[in-house]
Amino acid sequence: MQKWYNWPMNDDQFTKLFNYMEKRFDEVSERFSQQDKRFDELTNLIDGYASKIDSYAQEMAAMDHKINRLEKYIQILADKAGVDLDSIHV
Repeated sequence: MQKWYNWPMNDDQFTKLFNYMEKRFDEVSERFSQQDKRFDELTNLIDGYASKIDSYAQEMAAMDHKINRLEKYIQILADKAGVDLDSIHV
């Protein structure tokens, strides 16, 4: 039988090497698979926090608008009542 490799290695040695390399590649593949799962978990976690931050930012924008509107109402009522709001110290 003609061998495709050109170093002095018998079939038993080659088989042992092949089995060792196959085992190592399987281990590396498993580690990559585990890392992929961890990466997916982290990605989902980050997406969750990003969604919460987005919701919080929308709530803060709505609250800011509401506060500005209420301050405007207070200023209008104070002007009609003749109250100088700058003279009030809280």
